[in-house]
Amino acid sequence: MHLPHSLHIKSTYFDYPLYPFRPPHELTGRTAPHPVVIVGAGPVGLIVAMELGRRGIRTVLLEAIETVSPGSRATCVSRRSMEIMLQNQCDEPFVSKALMWTEGSSFYRDQMVYRLRMPHSADERYFPMANIQQCVYEKFLVDRVEQIDHVDLRWQSKVVGLTEGKDTVTLRIDTPEGEYDLSARYVVAADGARSIVRELLGLRLAGESHSGRYLIADIRMASSYPTERRAWFDPPSNPGNTILMHKQPDDIWRIDYQLATDQDSDYELQDDRVRARIKAHLDWIGETAPWQLEWTSLYKAHCLCLDDYRYGRILFAGDAAHLVPIFGVRGMNSGIADANNLGWKLAYVLQGLAPDSLLDSYTPERRAATLDIFDNARKSTLFMTPPTRGYQLTRDAVLQLAIDEDSMKPLINPRQSTPYDYVASPLTTAQREPFERGPRAGAPLINIRLKSGQGKHEHLLDHLGPDFNLLWFGESPAEFRIDVSSTLEGVRVKPILITRLAARSTQGLCVIHDHDGRLYSSFDATAGCAYLIRPDGHVCARWRSWDEAHLAQALRRALTR
Repeated sequence: MHLPHSLHIKSTYFDYPLYPFRPPHELTGRTAPHPVVIVGAGPVGLIVAMELGRRGIRTVLLEAIETVSPGSRATCVSRRSMEIMLQNQCDEPFVSKALMWTEGSSFYRDQMVYRLRMPHSADERYFPMANIQQCVYEKFLVDRVEQIDHVDLRWQSKVVGLTEGKDTVTLRIDTPEGEYDLSARYVVAADGARSIVRELLGLRLAGESHSGRYLIADIRMASSYPTERRAWFDPPSNPGNTILMHKQPDDIWRIDYQLATDQDSDYELQDDRVRARIKAHLDWIGETAPWQLEWTSLYKAHCLCLDDYRYGRILFAGDAAHLVPIFGVRGMNSGIADANNLGWKLAYVLQGLAPDSLLDSYTPERRAATLDIFDNARKSTLFMTPPTRGYQLTRDAVLQLAIDEDSMKPLINPRQSTPYDYVASPLTTAQREPFERGPRAGAPLINIRLKSGQGKHEHLLDHLGPDFNLLWFGESPAEFRIDVSSTLEGVRVKPILITRLAARSTQGLCVIHDHDGRLYSSFDATAGCAYLIRPDGHVCARWRSWDEAHLAQALRRALTR
């Protein structure tokens, strides 16, 4: 009998909710298979449920414990993740609570050697990064999921067995009131780094694990220091190693400090030892306000992933599929991108709008994104935590030179998380006509502030529908004569007309007046130009000249039909 053991999480700023176990129908009798069962109600599993729920797909979402994850954990939410949350109508709590930032400072001992400045403009709806504790934003996501009729969120429900059939997967679920079988046409494993689904299938992550270890601590301290990323190399408070520091809401500060190779993890995790090390650093940087220790954990950098993110009717997402280093805040953000990618594909397959082969595109798109993260994160990891004396000497030489030599500074760049472009995807239609600007086929759609917009429709992304979207550029709506509803049977395409002349939106047609030409310029558009946007917000084709046949062909390719 499964009885969760996380009932006593204490916090100085957050009241952890305790979600009750509610006996499901399966405990009293057999039921028909569900379309999708998602294992793991962390950020990734919750967003998969949202992506499916907003497209009318019923899901069961399982969580082994009875509350949200403890502590700050994945504390930096990227702009792209916020755009995905916008599409799932759960961004507003984040915007009102999170701390936005664009810059950061890196120090060698007491000298600043690099200033991080992430691209940002008044056009953007969200900042490049937003700091908010994972326990807080998981609660926001749970609140949103509980509003969706199509999602059955089951707490205190632990997967203990798995049987694969021809048309279904059956999970054995242990609960406080006994065990039951739960069947589904597809299973999404979003159950984290220690995935029980992965274990039951006998699958192993492959790659490399780095030697550097970080002790992570949340403290509560009132400080007026601005929100930014700070990194110290070889500070007197942690000689020869590094320290990272982030500001979070409710006066919570996240401090990550590297442990030396000869330091014992269990000893370093003792409260007295943690407090002494934090005090030494705060004293050195001049923070004199009283503080409280909130939460601690231990972290080790990994570049590990599955060979395939799909195993029959089971699909892996987030940390269950890949483990990436924290440097550049890619872990949780890449998991949210997994959810965004997988959700619409599962929905289209279950709705009969695409064959099962559409799910085969999940691995080449998202595993390619993982490998790209590995390439960038490995460089950051080797710099942050040099594994050998040679790497250490090289890193320290770069830092010393960077004090006076600007040419050395780019080597200190932490390479923050950026969206991945599915240019090489089998779903992407190759671009044949020249464009000098704008998102290329495979890239996520860029956001633009609309000066004529009102309220929540003041940005381009606010106008996207949940299915395919077609951006068409022309002089006036009267020039748009294509009936997109008949292009490919059953496939919904929302036309968004961007016109030079002012006109009102009509039933079935969304019209945006580009009165100052900024949209035309940003997309390198000419009259008659069009961009076809996938349900996850990525461009799958763009044309300077096109017709119904081009559109139908791109849709068939994007759906593997």
